[in-house]
Amino acid sequence: MVHVLSSRTLLQPMDPERSRAFYGGQLGLAVYREFGEGPQRGTVYFLGGGFLEVSGRSDTPPSPAVRLWLQVEDVAAAHEELRSKGVEIVRPPVREPWGLVEMWIADPDGTRIVLVEVPEDHPLRFRAGI
Repeated sequence: MVHVLSSRTLLQPMDPERSRAFYGGQLGLAVYREFGEGPQRGTVYFLGGGFLEVSGRSDTPPSPAVRLWLQVEDVAAAHEELRSKGVEIVRPPVREPWGLVEMWIADPDGTRIVLVEVPEDHPLRFRAGI
């Protein structure tokens, strides 16, 4: 087995400055570290138990198969906050048949992001100790 010490998701945006404004400004993710200089610099954000690195530049939009899953404490509050900041809401909060409350947004390049709330009565709270 590979002994993984740390991990991060890497995104190469079409417009790095626009993506940094989205992830750092609109979503309010805290910066873990930055490296390099100028508009091509890389920024690594805290992402709950992992990290999100926005670095480099891509000439093509991301694959629709790439999505981010972010657990939040209160999806309704996140919905109001993000809507007021002009974030594209792909789908407002909905309690899914599997019991989670999910809301979908998109980053400036169209990468889909699901914000998930685990309700008080959901079995995940009891199994995972959430």
